[in-house]
Amino acid sequence: MTTQQGSIVCVGVGMTLGSHITPLSRSHIEQADVVFSSASDSYVELWIKEMNQDVRSLQPFYAEGKDRRQTYREMVDAMMTEVRAGKKVVGAFYGHPGVFALAPHKVIQQARQEGYHAHMEPGVSAEDCLYADMGLDPGTSGCIHYEATQFMVNRKVVDTSALLILWQVGMAGDRSHKAFTSDNRYRALLQECLQTFYPDSHQVALYEAAVLPIEDVRIEWLALNELSSAKVHQHTTLVIPPSQTKTEDAEMVARLNKLSENM
Repeated sequence: MTTQQGSIVCVGVGMTLGSHITPLSRSHIEQADVVFSSASDSYVELWIKEMNQDVRSLQPFYAEGKDRRQTYREMVDAMMTEVRAGKKVVGAFYGHPGVFALAPHKVIQQARQEGYHAHMEPGVSAEDCLYADMGLDPGTSGCIHYEATQFMVNRKVVDTSALLILWQVGMAGDRSHKAFTSDNRYRALLQECLQTFYPDSHQVALYEAAVLPIEDVRIEWLALNELSSAKVHQHTTLVIPPSQTKTEDAEMVARLNKLSENM
């Protein structure tokens, strides 16, 4: 139950400038008292500023060598200051505000704990763009998602008959939370980890969605053993197609068939 005057909604503006925002998210931005923006490009930020007279960038909270966890706390504090002042606040985040974005989840949680109305509106994410740009359907073979560092540091069982997608490969292995990209030595360890499941020559793809309508999507295919020397960015995604065909569970198929016969 909400008991306070202020409110916050975190919206997604999508990946490509002007193309992906929903009418509802645009309406929230236009009607807000103050908008905090976290955009992937300065042009996207300028576009958001055309929708509201009071748009404040969250990007200055980032700094090389600064712990990103501190950055996210400062972002939440900045948004909550305006919520507590009784204002209608919007956090406009690139892509989907709930996907690989800590601050939107934290500020909504904080606002609700303090009795303010808070919710999230979805946006077109990099995952959505990836399926469209690469012609992939996660329902065909199944799909597994990991953040790259999470994949590296946790024990795992990988179904190599399913599509595997690793996010934020550009920061793979960085546990300092201070760098914007990690160097090739970290990706060499990621490559080594993947080579325990896939052949060295297995073809994988580096993917980057288009931010501006004039940009090209990046889909670069390479052998797995070339990963450590490949050029990657903070937002690069690694797409690993299945390397094996699925094995049918004959017992389960027989049980399903028996049920069908008795219907």
